[in-house]
Amino acid sequence: MIDPAPTATYRIQMRGGTRFADIQSQLDYFCKLGISHLYLSPIFAANAGSTHGYDVINPTVIEATLGGRDGFQDLANAAHASGLGIILDIVPNHTAFSLENPWLRDVLQNGQASRYASHFDINWSVGPLALPFLPEPFAAMLNAGRFSAQHGSWVFDDVKIPLAADGPQQASSTEDLLALHALQHWRLRHWETERDSITHRRFFNVTGLIGMRVEDAEVFRDTHSLIVDLVKSGYVDGLRVDHIDGLVDPKSYLDRLARKLPDTPIWVEKILVGQESLPENWPTAGTTGYEAGRLLARLLTHPDAIDTLDDAWRQSTAISEDFSTALSQAKTDILFNELAAELHQLIALGTAALADDPDVEAGPESLREAVIALLTGMSRYRTYIDDKGANPQDRQLLGDIADKARPTLRSPRVLDHLIQHMLTPANGEHRAFALRFQQVSGALLAKAQEDTAGFRWTRFLAGNEVGAEPDDITVTDAEANIFLAAHRPSDMNLTSSHDTKRSEDARTRLVAISHHPAEFAHLVQQARQLAPEDAVTPAWQWYIAQSTLAIWGAEPHALQQRLAEHIRKAMREAKQTTFWTRPVDAIENPAIDFAAALCEHWRDTRPVELDVLLATGDALSLTQLALKCLMPGFPDIYRGCEAPYYTLTDPDSRLPVDWSKLESVAETTGFAGDKARLTRTLLKLRNIEHGFFANARAEVATDTNRIRFTRATPDRTLVLEQSPTPATIKPDQIWRSTYAGHTLTIGWQAQ
Repeated sequence: MIDPAPTATYRIQMRGGTRFADIQSQLDYFCKLGISHLYLSPIFAANAGSTHGYDVINPTVIEATLGGRDGFQDLANAAHASGLGIILDIVPNHTAFSLENPWLRDVLQNGQASRYASHFDINWSVGPLALPFLPEPFAAMLNAGRFSAQHGSWVFDDVKIPLAADGPQQASSTEDLLALHALQHWRLRHWETERDSITHRRFFNVTGLIGMRVEDAEVFRDTHSLIVDLVKSGYVDGLRVDHIDGLVDPKSYLDRLARKLPDTPIWVEKILVGQESLPENWPTAGTTGYEAGRLLARLLTHPDAIDTLDDAWRQSTAISEDFSTALSQAKTDILFNELAAELHQLIALGTAALADDPDVEAGPESLREAVIALLTGMSRYRTYIDDKGANPQDRQLLGDIADKARPTLRSPRVLDHLIQHMLTPANGEHRAFALRFQQVSGALLAKAQEDTAGFRWTRFLAGNEVGAEPDDITVTDAEANIFLAAHRPSDMNLTSSHDTKRSEDARTRLVAISHHPAEFAHLVQQARQLAPEDAVTPAWQWYIAQSTLAIWGAEPHALQQRLAEHIRKAMREAKQTTFWTRPVDAIENPAIDFAAALCEHWRDTRPVELDVLLATGDALSLTQLALKCLMPGFPDIYRGCEAPYYTLTDPDSRLPVDWSKLESVAETTGFAGDKARLTRTLLKLRNIEHGFFANARAEVATDTNRIRFTRATPDRTLVLEQSPTPATIKPDQIWRSTYAGHTLTIGWQAQ
């Protein structure tokens, strides 16, 4: 049987041309690399053309275009025969709000009488299910004759929506169509109304993903039947749970999953903020490792140069606010726009929660004020209040929010009573408000921090990462050692994933800016002459220079195309002057032209400052790789990252991988060969020294130009040192390399 505690995992993005057969053909390569488990993105049937698989349309079916169940079983059998385990990414929180979803189509046909009506998180109390699918307002399309109803479907453009099974199956005149529409279990809406007319719980602000009620035993059984079968049949050895904080009750869900699969390790996608730790009573092997990636970036960031970097950025951009101010504004912007529907829903639930409270009279504005204060005051993704009430940590958190908010509110009494009912829910209305609040708070923080403020406050993009804090980009030895002491052998350590904003090598190039802030500031200053006056703001020039540095070296045409796509995304995510719903070419195109001019300038002049940053980034990348492989827990390798891998946020992070080139990288010279060889060397070490890594304590010590990391048992000590000069390690040296004045040495220390 495959050991359930991985030595190292290899994360593979299925789809995008990668099928089960493709992975099966590479098994020899994975074995030589030294991993113990393949870690697959969702394999379930998803929307046609899905590039990621998180838009599941049927969790009981394996995607046919990947090879179907037969193809997956062949891969699993072959992997197991080669000594490799399989970890599967599962998506319990949501499925696709799509007409391709057979369960949803059944609900559209049969309404609340559908077997699947209670599977979806739909608020039927406010009326039929809202479908914000229309390109124009309903009345305008009706009057323009753009609707028809025939053969059991409501038709517009190339869309066919199933009609109610127990009603008329066709209509022709405007009057008949209007009457027929009123008979449906759904109501068509213009897409622009999704902010205030949706009636289903969505994933974050993605209306195209609908929440599933997996807290219900029947829904859990139906949505997990295939998962349970694959594990019990021996094809799957571990699970990764996507977006655990989106569930009504994460602990109860994990308890139920553990009862079904008691011997199966489960990792959860959970963002831990600051000193937050994973709840001790969750039956999990650990998180997917964003907190480990954050620690590594902070260890590699030069602490003495941050003030210099900060001064240069502020002088260049005229930005004076700190990140907390930027985040606060982003929360307000998201709450009043992208999550306006959720805000309205919480106000309604708050009204119901206070309806029988004789000690408070809550009007709509005081409730709005209180709910906004609660949501924007959350400093982590969510609390974990259940029917038994709140734990001490959650009580402290909500108490702190109340203390901070009271002086700013016209009616603090409403806030105090809402919190009181959340902490000790006495009835269904109290519980409903608390549970929904907990699902929305994480969506707000994620969208505000990662997807808004992180594109506005751009001092040091290496710190604007999933699970990181842009204003807390360094770490003390004491903080780092507390983290290392608490990290378990079963904890996953990642530096790149499909969700990270920059891949690991791109990020270390950005970390290099902290080692050479003057050099980077000089590059930005030189670049200013490339943009017409006022065409591209200094803040975006600073951002684009970092993004270009991060992926520099790609083929020129591909580089400019990738930067153009990323800049459009970044500017729309910032939500200040151009938006996904209302793109402004006059804002975006000059920024894209600036990036193209910058690429041409760097190619033509090859600034010495650029070479210094690139070389330092390579040095830091090897140290990051070594620390990830040697620290407590186990390393997760994102496909392709055993070699140099420079990408920006998705979809750039899902670029195709050339497996044939990966096989030969270790035979090449330079940084590419060094990274591939170091990966194999350290994974081989982990396999040979499995017992040592499971038991050795870890400690790090840093000074201005040196990082010394040790793993030690009473009789052996493994040392990693990055310093300007080679470390003396006897009798066994495992690795030594030098880049840009950074020498990385790894070996066994004599006792």
